[in-house]
Amino acid sequence: MKKIIFIIGFCITSLVAMSQPAQEQHVLDLSKKKFQWMVAMQFDSLQAVLDDRMMFIHSNGWLETKTEFIHDIRSGKLRYKSIDIIEATARVYPGSAIIIGRGKFVVTLDGKDLQLELKYTEVYIQQNGKWLLASRHANRLQ
Repeated sequence: MKKIIFIIGFCITSLVAMSQPAQEQHVLDLSKKKFQWMVAMQFDSLQAVLDDRMMFIHSNGWLETKTEFIHDIRSGKLRYKSIDIIEATARVYPGSAIIIGRGKFVVTLDGKDLQLELKYTEVYIQQNGKWLLASRHANRLQ
């Protein structure tokens, strides 16, 4: 009986360990899709991936909630023209994931065009089997 329990425990541990890279890739893919939805202004998809308590910290220190972020994109105050992710890595923990990335963002803010190279951190949480962006913070590299 102890042998069977050990074998089952070993198999479960092995499966969890093997799935780590797959989980990391899943969260990276979701982050990439989120950026695509921001550019394409796909609000339903974008809202579905943002946690209701999300905080979005822009590179200039501007802080937005989920509602404010969606409103500013809808209204045209903030327009993502293109986002090119240069590199991104993910670390997955039980119930959460952290992405560190770097990219080139072309945006219009209050009618002013900006080209920004940013380093960013995104924190995703898992709720009911679904990954949601809970926090994002960006810093300018230039």
